[in-house]
Amino acid sequence: MRRYKRTVVAVALATTVAGGTAGWASGGAQRAVTGAPPGSAAWRAEGVPGRPLPDPATADPREIAAFFRTLTPGRQRELAHRHPSVVGNLDGAPVALRYEANALAIRAGHDPRYLRLAAPGRQILAFDPRGRGQVAEVYGDLTAAPRVSVVVPGSDIDAGSFDRAKDPYGTPAGMAVSLRTATGDRTAVVAWTGYTTPVGIGLDAATGDLAEAGAGRLARFTQGLVAAGAAEPALFCHSYGSVVCGLAASEVNATDIVVCGSPGMRADRVADLRTDARVWAAKDPSDWISKVPNVEFAGLGHGPDPAGAAFGARRVPAATAHGHTGYFAPGTDSLRAFAAIALGESAGAGTTGESR
Repeated sequence: MRRYKRTVVAVALATTVAGGTAGWASGGAQRAVTGAPPGSAAWRAEGVPGRPLPDPATADPREIAAFFRTLTPGRQRELAHRHPSVVGNLDGAPVALRYEANALAIRAGHDPRYLRLAAPGRQILAFDPRGRGQVAEVYGDLTAAPRVSVVVPGSDIDAGSFDRAKDPYGTPAGMAVSLRTATGDRTAVVAWTGYTTPVGIGLDAATGDLAEAGAGRLARFTQGLVAAGAAEPALFCHSYGSVVCGLAASEVNATDIVVCGSPGMRADRVADLRTDARVWAAKDPSDWISKVPNVEFAGLGHGPDPAGAAFGARRVPAATAHGHTGYFAPGTDSLRAFAAIALGESAGAGTTGESR
């Protein structure tokens, strides 16, 4: 009974402090945005001579890539202009075509919150205005770069805040830019806000419901990158984003899965992730996430600490990172190690327990 009470207390504490990147305000329940992108009904109703268009909800990214290869560039652009919200979010479609389609969709929406995303030079690979908004932006040449990384953020991130100026290294855009710069611009990096994140601190951050919805979207997104001709990516997963990556690990196309400031990956050890990717973990001494009990009970909490020796992840040094959002700050040992991993190297990163 005493052990049970300690567990309940630990879970209650996890519910109170797990998950956020932006503050300590209590968060309300979020409804995950999933399924086919806006405009899919009109897309399905149209076809090309002799065949239907691939269903955005069911077609495999490889099937979508193969379909677009059968079309002339003119026909591809015609579809993008007629159905920008679908083509812009269609995993497996040509990358440049998705950039063009999303710029059209953003301008057509006339939402002042998002018009900045259509500015010249921005490479928006996904955009969905439903809910709080989802977006993915590419830094670098995605299909030409020899190495690709994807940044998966934690709580309090959406299409309006993924590139905010405040606390930049706690945002996927800031992390992505910092990581690419640290590699000497030799990589392409995607800031992926492609799932509904928890807001503030509450049950959403302490449960895996939003992460489960996000895991499927992340797996499909990475499969779409490879189908469209990009290199298999390394995933850099921050805070609650590491829960998403843990649940997606067995399905994603990834060379590496790197977690930092993680409350847990919904697995007891690396082997339980069922992935061939190298798994890495970083946690700096000043990160408040250390106060979150690493338990999982009745659906609450996210399990053991991935940075703990028993978990078996390769350990990333983080002695000079500061706080929960300092892992990608320039000059830190964690960023130097992340850059080495992004380049396919291991310099500056050690191992703890088993490695894969």
